[in-house]
Amino acid sequence: MYEISPEKNFPSFKINHQFRYKAYHTGNFKELRQVREKLSPEQIRDIEIVSKILPFRTNNFVVNQLIDWDNPLDDPIFILNFPQKEMISERHYNIVFDALNSSISEAEFKQKIRSILYELNPHPAGQIEKNTPEMDGIKLNGLQHKYKETLLIFPRQGQTCHAYCTFCFRWPQFVGDNSLKIETDNIDIVVRYLQNHPEITNILFTGGDPLIMKTKVLASYIDKILELKLPNLTSIRIGTKALSYWPFRFLTDSDSDDLLRLFEKIIRSGYHLSIMAHFNHYIELRNDYVIKAIKRVQSTGSIIRTQSPILNHINAEREIWEIMLKEQTKLKLIPYYMFIPRDTGANEYFRVPLVKAWVIYKDAIKNVSGLSRTIRGPVMSSHFGKILFLGVSEIYNKLVSVFTMIQGRNEDWVNKPFFAEYNENAGWIDEIKPAFGEEKFFFQLEN
Repeated sequence: MYEISPEKNFPSFKINHQFRYKAYHTGNFKELRQVREKLSPEQIRDIEIVSKILPFRTNNFVVNQLIDWDNPLDDPIFILNFPQKEMISERHYNIVFDALNSSISEAEFKQKIRSILYELNPHPAGQIEKNTPEMDGIKLNGLQHKYKETLLIFPRQGQTCHAYCTFCFRWPQFVGDNSLKIETDNIDIVVRYLQNHPEITNILFTGGDPLIMKTKVLASYIDKILELKLPNLTSIRIGTKALSYWPFRFLTDSDSDDLLRLFEKIIRSGYHLSIMAHFNHYIELRNDYVIKAIKRVQSTGSIIRTQSPILNHINAEREIWEIMLKEQTKLKLIPYYMFIPRDTGANEYFRVPLVKAWVIYKDAIKNVSGLSRTIRGPVMSSHFGKILFLGVSEIYNKLVSVFTMIQGRNEDWVNKPFFAEYNENAGWIDEIKPAFGEEKFFFQLEN
């Protein structure tokens, strides 16, 4: 196996010592001067109540570098990190409020929260029922194999994040309920599964955030895979928000150079390495530390692709996406996906109807170059596959919505267009109906 020279020197940067990693959870507000000064006691109470349901975690970089504390309640990064009262229903809010002000036991309180969590569709799109593979008659909980070419790996040590996005559809990973978690620490099972499935051409390390792990832990997974030298495996992807929420993972963490060497090792072993970076607003791209981290990662030969859901209260405006696409291209990033938020967690708060999302998408890309038009959207990552909303058309003097599937459980579904009745309020696949009097879409007939 190819060994990377330990003598290689990557560009180094001096970082203010205030950015030694410090995470904040609910209960840390006494340490957050900005919160105490800018929010009322009632607003802080609301955050604490909502965070009993939706997990809260942020860090000193996000707090000190990305949030505009002159106007926090309208600041997109604040809303991305601090749960808002409107993110849960009034009924759920009142259940938690009443429970906190009652004399029930801790066990009773946890049961109330657990009941709410299960009402929020914790595993949308058939993640557990349909995506979890089996081997030797045993369910492999820490893997997902939805599309034949792609295997998702959830390393147990990577099932948290530097900060939690309030929209995150992976929120069940962070609420402390092991029955909801998807994770594995058995690399031997991963290796055996890969050996038994030569149709897999690419793997995705996901979470949580795999880059919350120490490099030596991540390498314990990757090295075993590299040793296989599988002829069918061509690419490795790592999904992460670290470039935005903790850029020092690539700059000055104690093992940041080791991480970059691991990236180089993957590439020099003959694999395409894509860092699937989550950027939800151009504010995240305008930070000097983030820009330096991007350049450091790129110095290894890694490709950085960017993706984000389109989110009400955060980025549901043409101008934001236009600027974000231009800034990403300027930084040599490859725009990849504009997602529709999945129907889970705080979805109603962040929800953007499909038609509105399409209008924002088409108005944004018409003002950018072809280099930025690599982004595909709006896309629903649904039970059936990744469904792309192509837009609105008129057929026989009637408006219809046009879709195609860019990835599907059944490969024969891919790139097959289909039509739905026009519905400007629909926000998910189960809210649209087939056009022209059809009872079901073609992919529903097989399920």
